[in-house]
Amino acid sequence: MGQYLIPANSKKSMLYLSFFNLTDLIIFGTGCALTFILLLAAGANDLVTAILVLLPALVCGFLVIPVPYHHNVRTLIGNIYAYFTSRRTYYWKGWCMRYGEKEGK
Repeated sequence: MGQYLIPANSKKSMLYLSFFNLTDLIIFGTGCALTFILLLAAGANDLVTAILVLLPALVCGFLVIPVPYHHNVRTLIGNIYAYFTSRRTYYWKGWCMRYGEKEGK
């Protein structure tokens, strides 16, 4: 008794369509809008032009694809960047260490 059961997907109710936050939708919407404008302006007559015109939507779509154990590819890239640019020397400060005192006192 007194134990609480929290479902694993309790945070999904805070997301749009259970996958996207507002930043994700802005990124994807901007990429799709830019692709639509490029389609109207450039007109995809050959394969290379079509790929270049569709590239903004494809890149933005790739960034907001959900990834297991992370929110999406964008947060995964951010975590990898933070890992490689942050300090990786960890100093022990556990409960059994005396802070600033020498042994034998």
